[in-house]
Amino acid sequence: MKRMNPTFRSALLTLLLLIAIAPCLADNSLRIQPNPENPHYWLYQGKPVVLLGGTDDDNLFQWPDLKPHLELLASCGGNYIRNTMSDRQDKGFELYPFKKLDNGKYDLDQWDEAYWQRFAHMLQWTEELGIIVQIEVFDRFDYAQKNWDIHPYNPKNNITYTYEETGFEEQYPDHPGSDKQVFFHSVPGMKRYQPKFDTFRIYQERFVDKLLSLSLPHGNVLYCMDNETNTPAAWGQFWIAFIQSKAKEAGVNVYCTDMFDAWDIKSEEHHPLYNHPEIYTFVDISQNNHNKGQVHWDNIQWARESTAQAIRPINTVKIYGADTGRFGNTRDGQERFWRNIFGGLAGTRFHRPDSGLGLSDLAQVNLRSMRALLFCMDIFTCQPDAKSHLLSEREDNEAYLTYCEGQQYALYFPNGGQVKLDLSAAPGEWNLVWLDIQKSTLSDPESIQGGKAVEIKTPEPNGYWAAVLTR
Repeated sequence: MKRMNPTFRSALLTLLLLIAIAPCLADNSLRIQPNPENPHYWLYQGKPVVLLGGTDDDNLFQWPDLKPHLELLASCGGNYIRNTMSDRQDKGFELYPFKKLDNGKYDLDQWDEAYWQRFAHMLQWTEELGIIVQIEVFDRFDYAQKNWDIHPYNPKNNITYTYEETGFEEQYPDHPGSDKQVFFHSVPGMKRYQPKFDTFRIYQERFVDKLLSLSLPHGNVLYCMDNETNTPAAWGQFWIAFIQSKAKEAGVNVYCTDMFDAWDIKSEEHHPLYNHPEIYTFVDISQNNHNKGQVHWDNIQWARESTAQAIRPINTVKIYGADTGRFGNTRDGQERFWRNIFGGLAGTRFHRPDSGLGLSDLAQVNLRSMRALLFCMDIFTCQPDAKSHLLSEREDNEAYLTYCEGQQYALYFPNGGQVKLDLSAAPGEWNLVWLDIQKSTLSDPESIQGGKAVEIKTPEPNGYWAAVLTR
């Protein structure tokens, strides 16, 4: 079969994209974007939002029962999902993006329309429900070990190219962290790049073009290039430039980042995120959710400080922590969720089981409780007490504070406790309301006199509690 010239095909796709998105241009201001009044947070549909989520898988668009799952998320206050463009065959209902022929091989010049229809439905339903989608364009786990053996990009599984033409190996048996897969080195200028990689980069570009033809008309989408990459940053930067170019041609604004692998978010691997705001228009520090307690909080504050010269929203689209997983227990998962929001992050989401709480009953309780808290306070005017200088008689990880001095104060207690809050700069009478996080219930207000350090003690010695003080 004669293949279309790649340059002509790219121009044709761009034209079709412009036609598709033209009706949306008037609503560009309603798309997801940093809040101009406080760019630590997002603005959507013209209103500031905190992104909260929890879902039972990552490549949600592939789920046959997706819509009820999204509706459940929205019903308990969730408005944020992670959607990897992944096709790992681990649930039994996943499709690949390319057409499978009668001989069992794939033709990379033809699409599997059902795959893309699933993606389109996900975009439609999330937009209807007011849910923000953070798309991960590439996931390294799709192209290594057993997943590579059956993947359409593997030359033995398609009619489009050969191993000799592409430079692909038949097997990549090592963990993808070894970064041996040339799939992630197809960008000119990268150290391991070879001209023959252009043979398959054409299809990478075609894939992203197709993705954008469906996603750019929707204003509820953020773009992350990778899942836990340790490939040189040039790879992700190429795709950010590619997406931004297509968005500019279409007349829409989009926001892009990358997710690096190192659990230490202070490591050099993460530095491009902080140092290049012109490339990474928001930040994701999900890997910090491998840390616990005070270290977890301190890292959040370090990330905020590191982006202070060019403030952008910071998300964590994956919160690890469940008794069923390997990266912290259920208590860790809940604590990380609350520290993320009290610490000043723009969005956070429980990771899928078994490494996270997903959209379990417990996750739903936490989502409802966080929405109850945010209803009681204006977090967009608050700042985290990074060094806990307003709290005394406090132990590590005992209590965390976010506040707008003289206006409102909110404290989070991971496991009960008693601290003193310095209200010397806030005289007068205050109302204190307790949120029982496990029950999603608010107490009746009690009166506290400011103008001094006041004792704040949880109603019970243990459990998850939050307190809100308002005038």
